[in-house]
Amino acid sequence: MSKRGVRKKLVGVVVSNSTDKTAVVLVNRLKKHAMYKKYITTRAKFVAHDPENRCQAGDRVRIQESRPISKTKRWLVMEVIERAKERGLDGEGAVNTEQAE
Repeated sequence: MSKRGVRKKLVGVVVSNSTDKTAVVLVNRLKKHAMYKKYITTRAKFVAHDPENRCQAGDRVRIQESRPISKTKRWLVMEVIERAKERGLDGEGAVNTEQAE
């Protein structure tokens, strides 16, 4: 039996979960500029399948590459690493200032 190829895994923050069984995940990465050799932050949004609707906006999640599920969904939510309330964020992803005082 042949084994499947290695699937990519990324960590990001959920920015939207308004649709059913779907989460939009924002992934920030550092990339080195080819000429200037300085590091640049790149951002990408991935639409991920969340079959149990366990993600909320602001949660840090791990996603994995998968087969195409719909026109834009090619990723699967593997686990919720950290909840938004534990990180001091409210539902919109903004820092909750009331909790910090």
